[in-house]
Amino acid sequence: MKLKLSQMKPGEPEIFHSLQGEGPFVGRPSVFVRTALCNLQCVWCDTPYTWNWEGTSFTHNLGTKYDREAQTIELEPDEVLARVSAWATSSYVLTGGEPMVQQEALAALLVRLKAARPHAVIDVETNGTRAPSEAFDRHVDHYVVSLKLANAGMTEAKRIKPAAVARIAALAAEGRASFKFVAATEADLTEILGLVDRHGLPRDRVYLMPEGATLAEMDGNSARVAALCLEHGLRYSDRLHLRLYGAKRGT
Repeated sequence: MKLKLSQMKPGEPEIFHSLQGEGPFVGRPSVFVRTALCNLQCVWCDTPYTWNWEGTSFTHNLGTKYDREAQTIELEPDEVLARVSAWATSSYVLTGGEPMVQQEALAALLVRLKAARPHAVIDVETNGTRAPSEAFDRHVDHYVVSLKLANAGMTEAKRIKPAAVARIAALAAEGRASFKFVAATEADLTEILGLVDRHGLPRDRVYLMPEGATLAEMDGNSARVAALCLEHGLRYSDRLHLRLYGAKRGT
């Protein structure tokens, strides 16, 4: 089964070596594999080219539609393994889009990756609407979960799946999952705290990040978000990739 990946230019999937920019592993050198496709359509998504195709009725704040054929590429797991093996690292991040919609194909990749590099550490960045299958989960070390808030522009029934959140919350209790949210308003914080309490998310595994499409906007919100973390026993996360590289693909 082939993997559907984001394509940066013809024949070049969005697989890159960079520093992790957010969440519990900020600053860790990792190889990122950006999958195409997503089961959600956030109006502020920073990777709309993975799902907002021409001919669809989805809306996004940018108002831009993308050519699906130009933005995606299909590769066999062995082809992806060859590409990620170009870097001498032990850390790999599956991101998207939404990786969890391709669990079967990704499991095939991870079997090969763990065989080639037994000490590989695999992180998955997910929106938390899909529970991991047993075949997929056995190869994953950590899930970094971004549950979506009302500001994403979708109903709660679409963006919050209680059974999937319960499964991932159990993994968090085992030390295998963390949650991260971009906090912009008091309403966002109220919603985040409601999710934390309703779903029993461990507060020491919940990260708040300051909103901002630019470094200046992010820094303008940083002190306020840091104060909220102190007040409510949550963790603060910078957005290092924005600080170092700006809002660019492949970083």
